[in-house]
Amino acid sequence: MNLDRKTFLRTAVLAPAALAAGAKLGAAPVADLPAFDAREPERFWQAVRELYPLTRERTYFNTGGLGPASRPALDAAAAVTAKLQEKCEHGHEQFAGHRKTVADFLGADPAGIAFVRNATEGNATVAVGLQLKAGDEVIFDDHAHPGGSFVWYQQARLRGLTVKLFTPDAGDPAGNVARIAALLTPRTRVVQVSHITAPTGIVLPVAEIARLCRERGIWFHIDGAQSAGMLPFSLREIDCDSFATSGHKWLGGPLETGVLYVRPDRLDAVAPLLVGSYSGELEFLPGEFRIAPTALRYEYGTRNVAAAAGLAAAMQLQEKIGRDRIAARGRELAARVRAGLARIPGIEVLTPSHPAASGAMVTFRSAKVPQDTLFTRLLKEHSFRCRPVTEQRINAVRVSLHVFNSPAECDRLVAATAKITGAA
Repeated sequence: MNLDRKTFLRTAVLAPAALAAGAKLGAAPVADLPAFDAREPERFWQAVRELYPLTRERTYFNTGGLGPASRPALDAAAAVTAKLQEKCEHGHEQFAGHRKTVADFLGADPAGIAFVRNATEGNATVAVGLQLKAGDEVIFDDHAHPGGSFVWYQQARLRGLTVKLFTPDAGDPAGNVARIAALLTPRTRVVQVSHITAPTGIVLPVAEIARLCRERGIWFHIDGAQSAGMLPFSLREIDCDSFATSGHKWLGGPLETGVLYVRPDRLDAVAPLLVGSYSGELEFLPGEFRIAPTALRYEYGTRNVAAAAGLAAAMQLQEKIGRDRIAARGRELAARVRAGLARIPGIEVLTPSHPAASGAMVTFRSAKVPQDTLFTRLLKEHSFRCRPVTEQRINAVRVSLHVFNSPAECDRLVAATAKITGAA
């Protein structure tokens, strides 16, 4: 690594003063919103809706698949791109500020934060980087997204790992801890869970699972693709070993943004998948390569700082709206949908009603209409973009409810479902 890059590593990333400077460089304006008035909440939420360039020609209920980026996020990314292109610079010195924004949002140490392209890449970095060998056991939920499961089956093929699955308990949060505990053996090395399951929106008790794993000396990794931006949490309080999420779902960041967190005191347990410039230091060839002492080791080469700026702006918008308020809004809308669906004969809601196990998603199916037909008719006849759920033969439709959705949209969805299933 040449002197310029070496200096960058020491000053723009590792030094506290550089973090503060980076925050200033990467600062983005936060959108103006009216004060929240509980007597007239829809005025506030309509203003939030205006911050999303979603078409009005259909109603978007698929944030769990791909979340729309907010205008502040898109504007921040565009502004950084335009500014850097004026002189053709990469702007890598701005990453430090965005890293701190992300760390503060997730309740984590900036030294443990790496920018990746999505949750899949973060999950894979941990799965491949851990020093596992033939016969070692990995446990995860059978509702895991391909971005969280495929890499483990590939490692089973390549290294001879043993994969063990548990089905999430939709009725009792504590039941999930018990199901994991029942699978543990002396060969268990890793437990991974979906913080919120993608197919049915079950919120898993990650702090309790982390405690179980810590007592047994087992690595605990969280796939947080569905939780970051839907519910507030602190990684310090959860106390997991690693966590990965995508910025382009509930956070409302640009496409191909993601975050990997590895506890700073456990970084050496996860070897980087790939290394290059910025992953470490090597002054001259031949010489000694020294890996970066922070999660920067998982980043390499020229990267798109504009995307990180957009992600940071998306997080700042959520802070402006209020993370507790976002979570409450999602749950209120989900409860409205659930209550409406409960009045339709033949509809089964699969998402748990337990407050600790549910968030802003509702998955349901009809005894009268196949899920593919229901999904297609909701889209083509009523312009509702939901998501079909075929995993584990669940055969249902999932509705994701976020800050840009409204009670009126929820009511129209219920009415359309009643019409399609012959109840109206």
